[in-house]
Amino acid sequence: MSFWRPGAGMVLLSVKVQPKSRRPGVQGLAPDVEGERLRIGVAEPAEDGRANKAVCDILARALGLPAGAVNVTHGKTSRQKTIQIDVPPDAIAQKLEALCPPP
Repeated sequence: MSFWRPGAGMVLLSVKVQPKSRRPGVQGLAPDVEGERLRIGVAEPAEDGRANKAVCDILARALGLPAGAVNVTHGKTSRQKTIQIDVPPDAIAQKLEALCPPP
């Protein structure tokens, strides 16, 4: 199962966040009970939504999107989050797959 799934005019991503990471950015895939999650490290601590904002900024930059197109929808206080990207799936599928190329 992939770390992302299409929706109506948007994409949902399953991510695992590592706050206070020494290596901020996309760090590959992390195994999960429900499949895989995209692992993202952020330098910010998990306080006052700073890590959530950093995750959205990292994904927006990596995918070439405006910051407002990426939002945390579930798991705002958890390391495991669901991120909504307000872009049609067919317009972004290749960029998503390029984030974690197969070994």
